[in-house]
Amino acid sequence: MASTTLSNFNLSLFNPLHHPRIKRPKALLSSSRINPRLVSSVNDHLALTRVTYPLLQSHSAPKRRFHVGVQKEYSDGEGSESLVSDATYQEEFSWSSVILPFVFPALGGLLFGYDIGATSGATISLQSPVLSGITWFNLSAIQLGLVVSGSLYGALLGSLIAYAIADFLGRKRQLIAAALLYVFGGVITAYAPELGVLLAGRLLYGLGIGLAMHGAPLYIAETSPSQIRGTLVSLKELFIVLGILLGFFVGSFLIDTVGGWRFMYGFSAPVAVLMGLGMWTLPPSPRWLLLRAVQGKGSFQDLKEKAIVSLSKLRGRPPGDKESERQIEETLLSLKSAYADQESEGNFLEVFQGPNLKAFIIGGGLVLFQQITGQPSVLYYAGPILQSAGFSAASDATKVSVVIGLFKLLMTWIAVLKVDDLGRRPLLIGGVSGIALSLILLSSYYKFLGEFPLVAVAALLLYVGCYQISFGPISWLMVSEVFPLRIRGKGISLAVLTNFASNAVVTFAFSPLKELLGAENLFLLFGAIAILSLLFIIFSVPETKGLSLEDIESKILK
Repeated sequence: MASTTLSNFNLSLFNPLHHPRIKRPKALLSSSRINPRLVSSVNDHLALTRVTYPLLQSHSAPKRRFHVGVQKEYSDGEGSESLVSDATYQEEFSWSSVILPFVFPALGGLLFGYDIGATSGATISLQSPVLSGITWFNLSAIQLGLVVSGSLYGALLGSLIAYAIADFLGRKRQLIAAALLYVFGGVITAYAPELGVLLAGRLLYGLGIGLAMHGAPLYIAETSPSQIRGTLVSLKELFIVLGILLGFFVGSFLIDTVGGWRFMYGFSAPVAVLMGLGMWTLPPSPRWLLLRAVQGKGSFQDLKEKAIVSLSKLRGRPPGDKESERQIEETLLSLKSAYADQESEGNFLEVFQGPNLKAFIIGGGLVLFQQITGQPSVLYYAGPILQSAGFSAASDATKVSVVIGLFKLLMTWIAVLKVDDLGRRPLLIGGVSGIALSLILLSSYYKFLGEFPLVAVAALLLYVGCYQISFGPISWLMVSEVFPLRIRGKGISLAVLTNFASNAVVTFAFSPLKELLGAENLFLLFGAIAILSLLFIIFSVPETKGLSLEDIESKILK
């Protein structure tokens, strides 16, 4: 994938009051590849034709809706010829109807990030003879390691559970289950009378992480209009960073409180309650309902009608409107055609066969490289690097963490703004190139540039910034997009499992590798892996900007 083919934008004014409807095939939830919030900036550079945002009357109040037509083009990254659709896709939705179906699932990511941030302060409070408020504060290294990594073990187990039950529960109920596990895990940890109970609470919370990190990208991707799908799934990564920052701030505020670690962990419970109640009010994923209908897992007509109502609600339309009904009918035809000669439900081995294997290589490869390019190890050195450069904040680990967290937040926001404008591949290629350069600079600093600490600071910030515009949000976005609907639940489960497993391996292998190789060679090793990951992206990862999930399945994977 040496280059990315640019889209041939062909926008026109669509007004149902003055233009006859042109019937064209349209997949469920599909739409243009233009992000309405970015149309003005694109217009400056590409000299597009007229684009308007008409106010259409609804039954309640006027809502801003979007009609954008675009000719879609795809380049697969291996230099093959472009696939250009002969249809102009258009979709109508209101922004007010898009917000809540994103926010409540994204709270699962925020609670994941919060656990990371809060644990850094909780472990300090937990081990303090004065501030812990317990008699068993004198934890061994192994015991402390279990406290820190308990949620990681739970997340690994949660990923395995999600593989088995995701398609049965559905995306909505899976996220409700994750919220309940967050609540129970946070409360049990906060009130733990002994270490064993605390570890049990950490494990339960981790189970919630595993289910949430699987269900959230699934639900968001399957319910979002495709022209803003990249933005919304990437925003989930922003919520994770916000959660980390929130954990840092709560930990900093409560660090001098007796038993502060209990409040740090317990603070997650009310947020999890909000997540669970919010998910209860949202409709199920229309794509999941249609998949169950095609698989014969319920009354076909009932599931079809529920899908129509669900899509209407997700797009802010009147219940059971004709537009949603037409989209559901066409998507059902597409699903029946795609799976006519196959078993009704994917099995374990099917994930590793044919187009499904290609999807797993793309998604699993990205989340694997996300971890083995050394992200935990680089951040481990953040404090010493800043201290060597003479930054006064370096003496305060909490302040250093907050500064880096704010920078991560800023760079993630940049990725969110640009992912549906520039596309996935440019951000991945540019970001991972910067990661490789930063790791080589860090290796050089520890090898022969020790007298120039600003080099190390620049390399550290370059690494963090490039990670947050590439591997951080884009990996999870691609994972949520590339798997075919029939095995999407199982495929994402395996990708989440790959991510958490590789994270555990890197975390535990870091200290032995550091002693064996030294910091300079360790960073050089990570740099070499980053170059390999760049080659993987160039030759194996396709561009999915603007394509509906059905387009991705039919054009990219087959």
